Amino acid sequence: MTWTDLKTRLDDAGYVASDELAMAIHIALQLERPILLEGDAGVGKTQIAKTLAEIEDTELIRLQCYEGLDAAASIYEWNYQRQLLSIRASADSGTSTGDIENRIFSREFLLERPLLRAIQQERPPVLLIDEIDRADEEFEAFLLEILSDFQITVPELGTITATSRPIVVLTANGTRDLSDALRRRCIYSFVPYPDRETELSILAKRGPELSPQLARQIVGFVQALRKEDLEKKPGIAETLDWAAALAGLGLKDLTDDPVALQASLVALLKTEADQATIPGPVAQRLAGAAG
Repeated sequence: MTWTDLKTRLDDAGYVASDELAMAIHIALQLERPILLEGDAGVGKTQIAKTLAEIEDTELIRLQCYEGLDAAASIYEWNYQRQLLSIRASADSGTSTGDIENRIFSREFLLERPLLRAIQQERPPVLLIDEIDRADEEFEAFLLEILSDFQITVPELGTITATSRPIVVLTANGTRDLSDALRRRCIYSFVPYPDRETELSILAKRGPELSPQLARQIVGFVQALRKEDLEKKPGIAETLDWAAALAGLGLKDLTDDPVALQASLVALLKTEADQATIPGPVAQRLAGAAG
């Protein structure tokens, strides 16, 4: 499959990828390397992993990163409650200590978390490691070991080697700088906000049925809104939500009903400060210039 074939398949599944992004994903798949997608929140990084899972007809396994993420939450942990129950039951039946220990530290009592689960699938899944920059640097270093060898050591069981190599997608929003070691391990692509034509294509594929004029106005308004001094610029998901809201309100033109237009901005502006930054007159100015 060429990179243009991949771009077409993504497009058919509703994801409009740039040439640069399609090429980066293609190279990552060919080299069996993780792909690191960096960009502002809301530009569609997570959706790439979901769409890849769809076109590859495979499972999506997601690890949401956060500060303090550790091995117990990301790789594995033992089911302590079941182990205690088994110990009590075995002790009452006269089972030897050695047999009890062998039993409770078997796969039967192992709770698989996303990373361990991902390397044990018969069919390679898509492993989404979302917002890796929110995790601690210690976890990032630990993750590097897994991504290098695709194997995990459980002291009580030994080394578990990957049944198949997952398609690994890492996303980052720029919360902190990532290590050079992680960047070297990955194929990298920066995902910007879409340009006007790309966002129109996304709206046509994934949004409600709209007149061409209203679609152009919506995209023009959102593109202009991102240039304002906002705490949280609206992403693609917000564009789609706003389009659905306008369709539900029955608006045919952004300039028809200033009151409805202002009220609908709750779908785009997600903080009190941002809503105060775009009062009625500003919204009407942007609407008049859109399209």
